[in-house]
Amino acid sequence: MTNKIDDRGRQVGGDGAEVEEEYEIEPLEVPAAISVHDLAELMMTTPVEVIKEFMRNGHMFAINDVVEHDIVTKIAPAFGFEVLSLEDETGPGSIVLSMEKEDPSQLETRPPVVTILGHVDHGKTTLLDTIRKSNVVSSEAGGITQHIGAYQVETNGNVITFLDTPGHAAFTAMRARGAQVTDIAVIVVAADDGIMPQTEEAINHVKAAGVPIVVAINKIDRPDADPERVKRQLAEHDLLIEEWGGDVIAAPVSALTGDGVPELLENLIIVAEIGEFKANPNALARGVVVEARRDKSRGTETTVLVQNGTLRIGDNLVVGALRGRIRAMFTDRGEPIDSAGPSQPVEVLGVNGLPEAGDIFEVTADEKEARQIVEMRQRQADIQRSSGPTLDDVHTRIESGEVKALNLIVKTDVQGSVEAIKSALNTLNTDRARVNLVHAASGSITESDILLAVASKAIVIGFNSVPEQAAQAFANQEGVEIRNYSIIYNLLDDVELALSGILEPVYRDVIEGQATVRAVFRTGRRQEVAGFYVNEGRIARDSTVHVMRGGEELHVGAITSLKHFKDDVREVGTGLEGGLMLDGFNSFEEGDVIEAHRTERVS
Repeated sequence: MTNKIDDRGRQVGGDGAEVEEEYEIEPLEVPAAISVHDLAELMMTTPVEVIKEFMRNGHMFAINDVVEHDIVTKIAPAFGFEVLSLEDETGPGSIVLSMEKEDPSQLETRPPVVTILGHVDHGKTTLLDTIRKSNVVSSEAGGITQHIGAYQVETNGNVITFLDTPGHAAFTAMRARGAQVTDIAVIVVAADDGIMPQTEEAINHVKAAGVPIVVAINKIDRPDADPERVKRQLAEHDLLIEEWGGDVIAAPVSALTGDGVPELLENLIIVAEIGEFKANPNALARGVVVEARRDKSRGTETTVLVQNGTLRIGDNLVVGALRGRIRAMFTDRGEPIDSAGPSQPVEVLGVNGLPEAGDIFEVTADEKEARQIVEMRQRQADIQRSSGPTLDDVHTRIESGEVKALNLIVKTDVQGSVEAIKSALNTLNTDRARVNLVHAASGSITESDILLAVASKAIVIGFNSVPEQAAQAFANQEGVEIRNYSIIYNLLDDVELALSGILEPVYRDVIEGQATVRAVFRTGRRQEVAGFYVNEGRIARDSTVHVMRGGEELHVGAITSLKHFKDDVREVGTGLEGGLMLDGFNSFEEGDVIEAHRTERVS
């Protein structure tokens, strides 16, 4: 019979008797999903014993069923093992932000990952091209042979990884899918135009991500450039630059001539040094998909960014609900390589489907583990869908431990309405709950707004603004609530109601009545009835009764029986007599004071 471990860490036999030999609980590393058969082998016991233990814990599994990690954790101690926890894979934030489970001696500094965002005409693409062409890590001039959506540059011996995303929509799409890959965001603002609506939107997206911001004030070579105006506008958006006493670096550049670009790169290195970005290159690789496409001859080409560990040819990996084995890897210059370390972007061949930007990948020990994880995720995808908050369920969300703030994205028909609604919403803020405007702008509700709502768990409010067809479909798919209003008072009423739901209700204790015990009757061996006279107020059937004697509280409990003469009643009022029995109290004496209390909600 298989010995087990009791709650004191002793080895015991099947009859519960202690076995003389001391047995130390051993750590057990279990993948995210494992078959019952393989689990039995791992714990050096028989599948029958494992199945029995699952049954004792209320789970029915057959020998070939795949079991999730959390369920294994419950039964492993019975066999002398403690299952090591998995790193969280689903929450927002960078996969490698938490290195707590890594051996500190194995951690090494990794290059920062930078995304450049900005208004469409403000020179973002030109700046990216200038940085890439002048600083690309290459032993040969003009060694750029292909574009894979991410690349590395070198400046003064330091490497920086740039993600070349189409804009803040793609940036937020990754975040919405659980992968925040960016360490630093560069916001490009044209010195002649200043902050434009798309710039403001990009700033809001980056703020929602909690990523350090560096501002590149571009087009300083223009005769009508006004960098000081840009700095004032940045301050209006709560981005106070360093020379004004803030902590945001603002670098003047000309993407066209290259002026200021080296200084911008140096500033990025400084921000990276402050951030101390580290990873363990010796671990199994994990990271995120940057982009993917199909090629008729090569199959799926997937650009991934390694965030922890080292990715190698031949590795088995899981990407979301897909899996594969790496057949080949290429740098952004098209050069074949055998391995890629932390913060390195590479194009890989071998994934058996087309993953989406933001999908997280992880290398598994072998193909069988990869297959089991994919099977489990496919089952979960059939029965689970993460849904966004609604104004009606905000209270439930907040009670689960989130901050007491209501995230909103507001879109209006005209710009004038934006300021009016922002001002009105600010009046609803209290010291206990507040509205957090993630983004507010004029125009229709777009897919980008829905992406931001998913990433920041926000509710979208349209004021005389309707969602685009694609945005509505996307909102339905992701479970994002869109509320439409044409009257501002209705909007404010609903938001105020939601804010009140965020707050934990405040209650107070109210004394409803007071009575004096005048006689005590026994109705059985252990049951007493107190005959009382109501001095003031009322004694109600649903009251909580406090029994007082000589100024001391003897008992607090519920009424089990309340009568006026022989009739069961709901309450007995002032000047009337009655009898009551209490739950758990049978020690009444004449002269005891009975107080009837109720709980009243204050707010």
